[in-house]
Amino acid sequence: MFQANTDIPSALGEFQIDGALFRYEQFVPKLYNYCKSIDFEIDKIMPSRAFCSDENQGYPTILIAKHFRNFPFNHGRVGGVMATVRHKPHAAHGRDMVIVQASHVGYQEDEQSFGSYRRLCTDDHHMSRCCGKLASAIKWYRDEYEFAKNNIFMEKIDGENFFIIDNQLLDTEIEQGLLVKLEVLVASKRGHYVPSRSLSTSKYFKASYEVDHLFNDVDEKVVIGEKLMPDFFHFKRDIGPIIEGLNMVEHNLLPVMPWVVASASPLLTAAKVNVQVEFDRAFRTIAKEQAYAGKRLVYIAGLNIDISPKDGQLFPVTMFVPWAMYVQCEDGDHRVFEQSEIIEILNQQSDENVDQLNLDDAISIMQTMESVSVVER
Repeated sequence: MFQANTDIPSALGEFQIDGALFRYEQFVPKLYNYCKSIDFEIDKIMPSRAFCSDENQGYPTILIAKHFRNFPFNHGRVGGVMATVRHKPHAAHGRDMVIVQASHVGYQEDEQSFGSYRRLCTDDHHMSRCCGKLASAIKWYRDEYEFAKNNIFMEKIDGENFFIIDNQLLDTEIEQGLLVKLEVLVASKRGHYVPSRSLSTSKYFKASYEVDHLFNDVDEKVVIGEKLMPDFFHFKRDIGPIIEGLNMVEHNLLPVMPWVVASASPLLTAAKVNVQVEFDRAFRTIAKEQAYAGKRLVYIAGLNIDISPKDGQLFPVTMFVPWAMYVQCEDGDHRVFEQSEIIEILNQQSDENVDQLNLDDAISIMQTMESVSVVER
């Protein structure tokens, strides 16, 4: 008997938020102290951030600069994609290397909802999608999913359950669109899926034995709505070859897009998936990069949760949820740490950083420096 599955396929791993949240004010000093514990040298560490370009990622960047005593190199592309072509220049800028990579998602504390963020620099402090790149990457798929939810009907006829499916959702010849999985939903006749009735824009199919029990409560013709589970459909779409700075996010999400659009919080699910795929892709490019050979390196990936600021609050409260971490020693020994291991490591570290910069003092020093003459020859 078929059991509907609304969870992201287990191949991507379990990404927990409960018990894994760290405020950035605690996460960054803990990360710094961990790096010191594995012999990273003060003032020889070159941090890097691989964040989205959204303004709400600025506060985490400031904290990285404050605690690691250097403004971080930029490894990030829009959406939190890692710019793997920047490994070599990053390696040239320091002795010990740290990379913090994160996708991000907005959070509304009052509504306990993910996916939007208050923009304080706008006239009306309006809410907008966050992350905007992830939102744009999944918009077409969400629109197709909404169409399907409202154009597949269920009807009980003489005690048997039938689906009435819009013809567009059956057309395997279309260039792109959402297609239902007839092999899951529909009863077959000698291996063929033959409609019992054909209307002008749709067809009737008897429900398969495997899913029939899921619709026992149907008494009249109703839309399938939220009962359109991710196992019941797939997307057909040509998004072209992978281009890291252009369509990487969509490529990352495409294999599990039905689970993304059908989830309770699509942008949260998309951000979690993007982090998982990006770490799996990027850590190998780091491990193979010859410019990093002989260097100490920590690459940690996770999710930034941007809690919208209230009036009078300049920055968001940003939370970090670690996913995975790659650690490389000077002699080439290396290891990948999973989420539970990272949480244990971070919890063992102090959130007091005796080496942190006083940014006001650092800026004051620069303001009192004598002007430098710049001469073009």
